[in-house]
Amino acid sequence: MRISVIHGPNLNLLGVREPDVYGRVTLAEIDRRIDELAAELGVEVTCVQHNCEGAIIDAIQQAGCNADGIVINPAGYTHTSVAIHDALKAVVIPAIEVHLSNILAREEWRHRSMTALACEGVIGGLGVDSYLLALRGIVALGEAGS
Repeated sequence: MRISVIHGPNLNLLGVREPDVYGRVTLAEIDRRIDELAAELGVEVTCVQHNCEGAIIDAIQQAGCNADGIVINPAGYTHTSVAIHDALKAVVIPAIEVHLSNILAREEWRHRSMTALACEGVIGGLGVDSYLLALRGIVALGEAGS
């Protein structure tokens, strides 16, 4: 099984960006923990990070051709991107949306996710464990569909 993990804008700044909200864990550490769990689960994972909406859409479309599932943190695009929503709907593989923070416990404008409507599930508020639970979830979805 092949899983594409797509990190959205500003996540390359984790560890220094708003540590009171996102913690001190870096994106490299998140990717390392994802790789460790992928090895344990016996799946192949590819992690990418993009700040630009078009590059995220390209990554989703590529995953649709090369992967069996997507774990995506659209970050700030969560609340605004019809285009990312449409890309997730266009591919025929399952996706799970991830957030490090609990978006429902933050500013009101963060409470609505446009991209979640195109995903099988959403996991948030658990820091790096949100990603790890999403990876387990996407693997379970893939195994259920086989």
